[in-house]
Amino acid sequence: MKRTALAAALAVALLSPAAADAEVRILACEPEWAALAEEIGGDDVVVHSATHGGQDAHHIRARPSLIAKVRRASVLFCSGADLEVGWLPVLLERGAGRILQPGQPGHIMAADHVEVLEHPTVLDRSLGDIHPDGNPHVHLDPRNVSILGEVLADRLSRIDPERASAYWQRLISFQARWAEAMAGWRARADALDGMKVFVHHKAWVYLLRWAGLERVSALERVSGVPPTASHLAEVLELARNSGAKAILRAPYDPENAAEWLSGKTGIPVVELPFTIGGHPEAADLFSLFDRTLALLEEANNRS
Repeated sequence: MKRTALAAALAVALLSPAAADAEVRILACEPEWAALAEEIGGDDVVVHSATHGGQDAHHIRARPSLIAKVRRASVLFCSGADLEVGWLPVLLERGAGRILQPGQPGHIMAADHVEVLEHPTVLDRSLGDIHPDGNPHVHLDPRNVSILGEVLADRLSRIDPERASAYWQRLISFQARWAEAMAGWRARADALDGMKVFVHHKAWVYLLRWAGLERVSALERVSGVPPTASHLAEVLELARNSGAKAILRAPYDPENAAEWLSGKTGIPVVELPFTIGGHPEAADLFSLFDRTLALLEEANNRS
């Protein structure tokens, strides 16, 4: 009798959703938030990223596999500010449970929790790929990563209170390591202060502000639209005698305009990782900033 009761209890436990799926599942829209989720969640979470370092998060599809992942998720962690406007609403409508909907603890949009730059004064589709709520690429200021780590620990503790102490302990550990790393990065960035750069797309505003770099111009006159010959001619005039040290591009940006300007001026093209996996040596949040600064230092030190 006892053996039968034990077998029945085991069967119930195996069929229980809590037992079969003990970890909190997190779907991150971008690799940087997946990396942060792994730092704070540790072994208590299962993390998936909807995009990888070679993709532009503006332009992906709400694939069936993503819809399946969002159905099982307890946390949706994205950049927000309309970065994912082309596909995130589909995930929310077709797969996401109530806990992932706006206003619920499992719905985390990074841009809702930090200072957002470049709010447009005019909303006009002729201006290209503009974001009404400002520039969404907030992860490129390491101070924002620290803020979002605390937001995530709070949300995980509310969703999974039994393991709240583990989440907060991991946050404390991460914040200590991050503060130490930021102190070193700050010293390196100070040596770059005033470095002039061109950018392909206006995705670097947070990095430029934090590191003290000066953007001379963008190769895209209209964000998200390939540059015209007339605009590139204007950029070329600006580039001559500008003292710029680099033309910055992300791994997924088209190469032709940057290489053309480099060939005309001798200003090197520098492909920065932009996010986790955007460079072989950018494997986590710490190495993302280490590698980014190393590439900028190399360009700045060229004669």
